[in-house]
Amino acid sequence: MSGQTMIDFLAGRGVPVPLAATIAVILAGLVFASVFVRLRRPADEAGAAKRRELKARIRSWWVMVTILVAALLVGRTAMVVLFAFVSYLALKEYLTIIPTRRADRVVLLIAYLAVPIQYYWVGTAWYGMFVIFVPVYMFLILPGALVLRGETSGFLKAAGTLHWGLMIAVFALSHAAYLLAVPPPGSHEGTGAGLLVFLIVVTEFNDVAQFMCGRKFGRRKITPKVSPNKTVEGFLGGLVATVLLSAVLAPQLTPITMPAGAAIGALLAVAGFFGDIVMSAMKRDLGIKDTGTMLPGHGGILDRIDSLVFTAPLFFHTVRYFYF
Repeated sequence: MSGQTMIDFLAGRGVPVPLAATIAVILAGLVFASVFVRLRRPADEAGAAKRRELKARIRSWWVMVTILVAALLVGRTAMVVLFAFVSYLALKEYLTIIPTRRADRVVLLIAYLAVPIQYYWVGTAWYGMFVIFVPVYMFLILPGALVLRGETSGFLKAAGTLHWGLMIAVFALSHAAYLLAVPPPGSHEGTGAGLLVFLIVVTEFNDVAQFMCGRKFGRRKITPKVSPNKTVEGFLGGLVATVLLSAVLAPQLTPITMPAGAAIGALLAVAGFFGDIVMSAMKRDLGIKDTGTMLPGHGGILDRIDSLVFTAPLFFHTVRYFYF
């Protein structure tokens, strides 16, 4: 299927042309990457191992992009359900890697129930409850439930780690899904989907750009004890590349102008960097390399959404405050 055919196919199913073109470019990039890796012939075993890891990463990207596009074509409800499922998997992964007490097991059910409730607020566009349910109500409910279990040893650590898990896996991520409900009635068709795709593309592109620039030019480490591969050169290279992409993409997918898009690109690049290293610090503290194995070549769900956990809330509230 050619790029134009793909654009026509998506546009015929109600996807705005700029958004369809963006998806076509992403798919074309995956095709190119797949062919490039297949034709590449490593010189030694180390090169072969890197090739296998890269192939696994690309296969995972194919799966993730396919699922995202399919949900986008089905509609807003499917996208909200998809993000709710991702939040559930992320929370499950988080609760698997953190130490828990035997007395906490019943309370974990309450934490899981927060996922459908939070996404109900998203699905019904109830902003008031959406924005306070996890930070306020779950903040009060979880320690109350823990107290009723009667175990005081490790109480503070249990309450803090459980609520922090809800904040990153459920509350922060749900901001991305709520972008679909941000545009008021009468907005241009596909505005919400455009905002969501813009956020995901820019965030993930920033991750790749910082990694590639750091690998090629990296010399000065920023946080050697937390993430040894993070360098000043990689961060700055990713920042510049992300600003340029955001400036070009924002007017195509969103109501954001090119200058504002550049500023938002800088915000997302910085936020994505901190999301990455914060999750790295968590893994260092727990003594693990990856949070899971669900996504071959990437690790776990939390490994893949670490940057989005920081960029989604900042982007959401910036857009809501200045544009809607």
